[in-house]
Formats: sequence, structure tokens, C-alpha cells
Amino acid sequence: MRTPHVVVVMGVAGTGKTTIGPLLAGRLGVPYAEGDDFHPQANIDKMAAGIPLGDEDRRPWLDAIGAWAHGRAGLGGVVSSSALKRAYRDRLRAAAPGVVFVHLTGDRELIEDRMAQRQGHFMPTALLDSQFATLQPLEADERGVAVDVSGTPEQIAARAVAALDGLDGAAPDATAPGGPASR
Repeated sequence: MRTPHVVVVMGVAGTGKTTIGPLLAGRLGVPYAEGDDFHPQANIDKMAAGIPLGDEDRRPWLDAIGAWAHGRAGLGGVVSSSALKRAYRDRLRAAAPGVVFVHLTGDRELIEDRMAQRQGHFMPTALLDSQFATLQPLEADERGVAVDVSGTPEQIAARAVAALDGLDGAAPDATAPGGPASR
């Protein structure tokens, strides 16, 4: 039996990290932690006011997520985090070297529509442009997979599981709605 991954579900706001994360955790049989819960109140207040977070704002948040992921090493777990920049992912890997990323990707129009429909979230649609501007997709040397967010949450979670299963071997492209990929 292989050791369960500690998975960071990443992507811009509105890709479904909070929806897909728990579904993925359930399919993998591991606990889920909501990345937004690791934000200090000052960060939440800033985002709610439509002000993008800077790197300094993100450091304590990333450190808290990294500490959670480190504590789940060898046990598995799923946590959500935008992890938009390579430097943010490097910081998470420094705390928890074995983490694997599931990058939820999608068309800006689809993501904006989903953001507009959600209720009670502190992240306004107005910050979507800054999220896309900040995003640095996974690089070839980063352990993770990209998964397209078109379709139902169940379809997306199934693609993520298949992509993770193919992570250690060759697999087709998961960014297409039908198939898994690995990097």
C-alpha cells in the first residue's frame, strides 16, 4: 500500500478549491482542511475590501498551511490554497517536502460566472484579474497535476483522482475534460 499524498488544491479564486477539495479528500479517504481558515483576520478584511494580498500578507497564511501539511506527512490530507506563485509553492514545499499540487484550471469566463453565483464569500469578483495576473502555473519540475474545472464537481474530482493516480507514470492530459495528466 502506498503512502497517501498530502495534496494542495490550488488555483485562482472561483475554480472550486473549496468544493473540489472535500470531494477529493473523501475519494482519497483523508481529511480536508479549508485554506481560507488559515488566513489571519487582517487578510480576510483586506480581501473583503477588494484589496489584493501582497507577499508579506501571505507568508503567515502559507506557513500555517505548510505546518498543517507537514503534520499530515505519511498520513495524507487535502488542503486548499491558491498557491498562485512558484515562490508560494516553494514555501509550502519547504515546510512539507512531499506535497503534491492539484492545479484547478479553467476559462476565465466560466470562473467569473461561478464566482458571481457564490454566496457569502469574502473574495469579490473584482479581484479575479489580479489573481490571473499573479498566477504562475505549475512548472515541469513541480510535483503536481493540472485539472480542468469544466463539468460537475464529481467529474472534476474524478479527473483529479485519476491524474494523481497517473502522477508517478505517464498519463494523458488532465486539462482536457476527459483525461488525467501528470507533470
